[in-house]
Amino acid sequence: MASDVTLSGSIRSNLLTLQNTSSLVNRTNSRLATGKKVASAIDDAVAYFQAKGLTDRSSDLTTRKDNVDQAVSSVKSAITGLESVEKILVQMKGVALSAKSADKTERKSLATQFGTLATQLNQLANDTQYQGLNLIAGTAANLKVQFSEKSAAFLKIDAVDVRMSALITGMGSASVQATAMAGIAWSAASGQISKLDDVISHLNSAITTVRTDAKQLGNNVALLQTRLDFTKSYVNALTEGSDKLTLADTNEEGANLVSLQTRQQLGIQALSFAGQQEQGVLKLFG
Repeated sequence: MASDVTLSGSIRSNLLTLQNTSSLVNRTNSRLATGKKVASAIDDAVAYFQAKGLTDRSSDLTTRKDNVDQAVSSVKSAITGLESVEKILVQMKGVALSAKSADKTERKSLATQFGTLATQLNQLANDTQYQGLNLIAGTAANLKVQFSEKSAAFLKIDAVDVRMSALITGMGSASVQATAMAGIAWSAASGQISKLDDVISHLNSAITTVRTDAKQLGNNVALLQTRLDFTKSYVNALTEGSDKLTLADTNEEGANLVSLQTRQQLGIQALSFAGQQEQGVLKLFG
């Protein structure tokens, strides 16, 4: 075609070399800008999809890690509640012990204190929630923590009930217990001191139960923390493996860029020399 420009072999060779060098310069600049030597499947399909698999796995485990972390906080909240419940039970036991040596009038006052403490214990247990989950105010609830999306590894933590109606099991129905402990037993005649001994015995059992529940939850926290630490380390290992496949060595790429820029300048000069040679030939016809 009339519009086509025919280039000599030497000019075309130098031009192609210069174009290749420019392409390499652009690639190197991109690697330095993004920090990645493999940014898409076009760069290296095998490395890209291997890295993507590791990154996807890391992302999935990060979600699991966050759930485990929240579970740790939930169980710790329950343990804090149990520790407070134990303190109230110890107070109630102290009141009951005082009632043994008190007269009838004093017992009525102590009975009121006892009833107030029992009410506060129930309210504290009911208030011990974390994100709507209560692990100490009823056995219907449970916390199930899934550790991995690729296996059935999980931990199920069953809730406990440390309200007065559940702790004091030998005093009759829930509606009778508070009256039996706070009213009848303590305002009775001196000859019925044995009822106070029963109350103290039940309180001792309740304290033991709460301590056992706290110990079990503490073991669960330790296990959750172990899984949390493992998952954190595993996520880091996966991320590191992905980076090895995709990240560029900035020192190497920097050196490459200097070399390519030098080559680019030489290519421009070579192209200029080739053009000068053709001009010299043209002068022969002048």
